[in-house]
Amino acid sequence: MGFFQKKRERKDRVMPRHIAIIMDGNGRWAKKRSLPRSAGHSAGARNFKDIARYCNKIGLEYLTVYAFSTENWKRPKAEVDHILNLLRDYLKDAKNFKDENIAVKFIGNISVLPQDIIDLIKDAEINSQNATGLKLNIALNYGGRDEIINAVKKTVEDVQSGKIAYSDINEEYFASNLYTLGIPDPDIIIRPSGEYRLSNFLIWQSAYSEFWFSNVLWPDFKPKHLEMAIDEYNKRERRFGGI
Repeated sequence: MGFFQKKRERKDRVMPRHIAIIMDGNGRWAKKRSLPRSAGHSAGARNFKDIARYCNKIGLEYLTVYAFSTENWKRPKAEVDHILNLLRDYLKDAKNFKDENIAVKFIGNISVLPQDIIDLIKDAEINSQNATGLKLNIALNYGGRDEIINAVKKTVEDVQSGKIAYSDINEEYFASNLYTLGIPDPDIIIRPSGEYRLSNFLIWQSAYSEFWFSNVLWPDFKPKHLEMAIDEYNKRERRFGGI
């Protein structure tokens, strides 16, 4: 009886439309194993692919992952170079995601990246744009404050050019100038690694997001942990300021 009750409850479970993940803890994962930080980033990159594929398998509509922040440039050059090389490897392998019906989109200030990476990003987005499965958004050289400032500048330019009247500016119009144009706000933001902060991630978009934190370091974050977060999401009551 208990088995069938549990099975029925799982069938009735509501799937979030959009899950965002702060992929944190790669360096600490490596340190615990007396490995260089680069090994942690490599393990985290492999896990990212596994989790993205699992999200596609269970029918999630949107997944946004925090891959590289505007602040991450402050890290040692060797570490940054390794992360960029991991990105190159992923992008060169992006055809595998196309075969899996996953649409890839990058959000953030891509213009400052090396030109070969920019070209690979464009190819990945174009080649996967007709995919009907998971919409995978990778936040790269992304910062929430930078995004908002960029949107303010675009909005001011639109007013000055006469595209829109000052009095017509509202939340919807402002959001159309964000990197996440066309992407719904995240229903739940997941952060492994034991940290309890957004770290400049989706500041505007997270106004009514649920949060789920875990002490598990990102390379050890498995589908079972994702399922735990979704189950917890189903226990939350989302009122969006109402009663």
